[in-house]
Amino acid sequence: MKRILAIASVTAVAFLVTGCAASSEPSQNAAPPRIDHVHGIAADPQGDDLLVATHNGIFTLSPAGEITGPIGGYDFDAMGFTIAGEVLFASGHPGPQTPSELGSPNLGIIRSDDFGASWSPIAFTSTEDFHVLTSGPDGTIYGIGSSSPNLLTSTDGGLEWATGTPLAAADIAVTSDALYAATEAGLQRSTDQGKSFAPMPSAPVLYTLDARQDGTLVGAGTDGAIWSQNADGTWVQLGSITGFAQALASIDTDRIVLVDERGIVEVTPDGSTVLSPTG
Repeated sequence: MKRILAIASVTAVAFLVTGCAASSEPSQNAAPPRIDHVHGIAADPQGDDLLVATHNGIFTLSPAGEITGPIGGYDFDAMGFTIAGEVLFASGHPGPQTPSELGSPNLGIIRSDDFGASWSPIAFTSTEDFHVLTSGPDGTIYGIGSSSPNLLTSTDGGLEWATGTPLAAADIAVTSDALYAATEAGLQRSTDQGKSFAPMPSAPVLYTLDARQDGTLVGAGTDGAIWSQNADGTWVQLGSITGFAQALASIDTDRIVLVDERGIVEVTPDGSTVLSPTG
């Protein structure tokens, strides 16, 4: 999922899934798809499930390890995915059964107000593909499109976007007081909403990262380690990645979920558990 690092060329992990939710908008007759690549993971605002954004749509992973979907029958390639409150935002490319009004060859920014059951195009329709997309605690959405390295921000639910500084970032994370960018040169920090960035030389070099609710960070390092930031700014290793981390998310204070060659993996202070193995 990370386009600026050489290790992003690692072969995608494939998961075999069964079951496909029906929808009135996309085709009712699509065969149950394979999850060919995972681009993002997030906690489902409706409960204890996880939402898994993939090359074939957005799926639900239950605490029991059951994968269902794609939600609403939407088979778009969700290259970018984030949740602001209870609103889902995505970007990427249409699939074979994706409604044409969502855009082609790029989705731009699409939005769902019903947890993925339906989607609407809201910005950059057909013209932009966001691989980097995240939201902050205040609801501001940050993204980097495929056509330009400029950091884009929206404070009105994705309708209008302001263009900021160029930022060659593989991933970004937002806390209540700062914006962080994972770059080839190392972790960068901005305290002026992305207008300028300063290096964090004591941090590991990360290619995916997320922010916990307490403002600390977690991420996957280019050294193959899972890194966690302490409240005092120091970093500790929580474990190792098997292969390449396609996606990583902080689900709560003590729980990280990532996707690597093992499958969808939960990491806690007690160790790692494979929630859904590779197919």
